[in-house]
Amino acid sequence: MTTLSASLLRNKVVDEIDQMPENKLAEIYDFLHYFRIGLQKTCDNEKTVLKFAGSWSDMPESDFKEFSEEITTRRHSAFAGRRDDETRTD
Repeated sequence: MTTLSASLLRNKVVDEIDQMPENKLAEIYDFLHYFRIGLQKTCDNEKTVLKFAGSWSDMPESDFKEFSEEITTRRHSAFAGRRDDETRTD
């Protein structure tokens, strides 16, 4: 599809909805509503994550290295007891 303006796309969506059978309108509404809500939640999650961006930028290099090593050690400990069949993705 070629690049269309937002107002033209909105009109095309409305035209498509107008052509749908009335018994399908509830499904279309649910789809559009939850799609919009999902987009809002994604934006909220990104804002939450991004507020921590750069949190460690003023941490001395030695502290950051120690912190990184501790995370690696904890991850190894946490997953060391797991069986192969719990961690495989196939």
